[in-house]
Amino acid sequence: MSFRSSRAMTCAVALSLAGAALGAQTPPPVAEQITAAVQALPKELRDGAGVMGYKTAGKLEWLRPTKNDMMCLADDPAEEQFHVSCYHNSMDPFMARGRALRVSGVKGGQIDTVRFAEVKAGKITMPTAPASLYQIFGKKDAFDAASGTVKQGNPLFVVYIPFATTATTGISTTPSDTKPWLMFPGTPKAHVMFSLTM
Repeated sequence: MSFRSSRAMTCAVALSLAGAALGAQTPPPVAEQITAAVQALPKELRDGAGVMGYKTAGKLEWLRPTKNDMMCLADDPAEEQFHVSCYHNSMDPFMARGRALRVSGVKGGQIDTVRFAEVKAGKITMPTAPASLYQIFGKKDAFDAASGTVKQGNPLFVVYIPFATTATTGISTTPSDTKPWLMFPGTPKAHVMFSLTM
């Protein structure tokens, strides 16, 4: 995966985790949504991860609680492509606020403008330790329910370190396919990008 595609996926993540517009598609069975959602995680983290998904079309809600501080978002049946994501629950105040803003009609870069201001004002608590995010992108039929696996999905891994900079981490902000690099440095959503080609 090139750093350009990684950057594009990260932008897509910002939109998805902020809460994409929901449609009226019939959600898959809850068990299927859970199995698909946790595929983004390493195997040892899957059983304890909480999952949010859709019992009713257009309504994101808990399908099962978290037992290991990891939470996953199931694929939105209203979206054109398959996308699941899992992150450490210390990032949830920031992520959940993004979803709420998008549902309320806030769009694009304005979502981060609002969230960054709320972080600065102490209204959103950010993690004080690094927090992971795992994702899989793919075609809408990427998840095979019969085998319980994602076929031909594109994974993406990042580690959030809010407000991190090159000076505080020693990590370059220059996009790279061979080395970790820091995206959105100095902001609440600063994170280290990792390439599968490393």
